[in-house]
Amino acid sequence: MNTGSDEPGEVAVTADKARADRPEAGQEAGPGLGSRAPEFIKARRYLHLSWQVGVFVIGLAVVAAGIVMLPLPGPGWVVIFGGMAIWATEFVWAQLVLRWTKRKVTEAAQRALDPRVRRRNITLTVIGLVIIGVLVGIYLWKFGVVVPWKIKDQ
Repeated sequence: MNTGSDEPGEVAVTADKARADRPEAGQEAGPGLGSRAPEFIKARRYLHLSWQVGVFVIGLAVVAAGIVMLPLPGPGWVVIFGGMAIWATEFVWAQLVLRWTKRKVTEAAQRALDPRVRRRNITLTVIGLVIIGVLVGIYLWKFGVVVPWKIKDQ
């Protein structure tokens, strides 16, 4: 029986194990998908279910804190991805989202290092700074340097 394993004498391999050991065509090599819970927890159904609920609740709390930090001071996106990483220890969908995000961030970083893109970004930044400088100059010419509070009265 062909189990998809290269190990001699191996009779059967579970589908999850076979997928985790060797990536399929088009997938990147890396750690397998699935639960990272200790084996003694995976062996007991109710303990594993409790483990998954706990991981989900903790990840949800971290993601919620990150969402709150988006409009408020704090590293919102970093915390959101931290919560996704917590979920990825147990859930395949979170692992796939993190892999996709990592691939997109790497692609964006490579595009940003392209000399043509860097020249364009520098040009746009200089144009933006010139526009801001002109607007500040017009404001100062029209109104002068006036602070919005009265320090002399205090």
